[in-house]
Amino acid sequence: MSSPLPSRRLALQSTLVAGLGLTALGSGRAQAAAAQDRFLPQGAATLAELGKKLAAAPRRRDFKTTQMILEHRSEWDSEALDLVLAYAGKPKQVWNNTNLEGPWLNLMRNSMNAQIWSFKHPDFLAVSATHGPAHLALYDDALWAKYQFAKFTKGKQKTNVWIKTSPAADADPKSVEDSKGVYSPADNSITVLQERGAVFLACHNAIWEFTGALHAKGINPDKKTHGEMAAEFTNHLIPGVVLTPGIVATLVELEDAGYRYA
Repeated sequence: MSSPLPSRRLALQSTLVAGLGLTALGSGRAQAAAAQDRFLPQGAATLAELGKKLAAAPRRRDFKTTQMILEHRSEWDSEALDLVLAYAGKPKQVWNNTNLEGPWLNLMRNSMNAQIWSFKHPDFLAVSATHGPAHLALYDDALWAKYQFAKFTKGKQKTNVWIKTSPAADADPKSVEDSKGVYSPADNSITVLQERGAVFLACHNAIWEFTGALHAKGINPDKKTHGEMAAEFTNHLIPGVVLTPGIVATLVELEDAGYRYA
């Protein structure tokens, strides 16, 4: 993984989400959608439309507390998840991603590249069903610092490098064969893959179980209840992520909706 640099696009997205509850800044989201189009392939009209709809879909990030099993649609990003499930473009693939240090982002990028340019499917949609240790990549740096997530990487990563981008992200997006460009291994970044149309799903069950483990170990700087800590983690998901009530169960819904399992 190349040396991470803060992404200007991530900063833009963060301004859209910070401080928002059930409502969003419409003009800011329009800017985010426009920025995303820069990396979309020609002919990806259906994928572009999904991106715009997802940018406009509400993400609730003002939870005070939550519980083990989510029972009501208002407790997860139901509208955004519905859009992913109903996506009409083809093909569409879901990745069961659990290994934080594994090649998951590289594999998603390779699949997107081959589907788009080799098989000529510009509307191909890649979805990350993210849970287990890989879920750490979906939290912002503020939460990483507060709960010292670096120790869960044995000190190898001090911040969430999976949301940082290298200078490759600023390469000409028309240079598809640039071996150090935006579509290359030099740019395996959640943020860039999101801009290319990929969707990253978060798992409430992963949040609940991880915070439960932290709570049991006394890693609780604010003396929160388990439900309050789980709510805090939910509120610190990175921009663009779609919260589900649980990834393993959501995989069933995705496969029923025609997604190919990877």
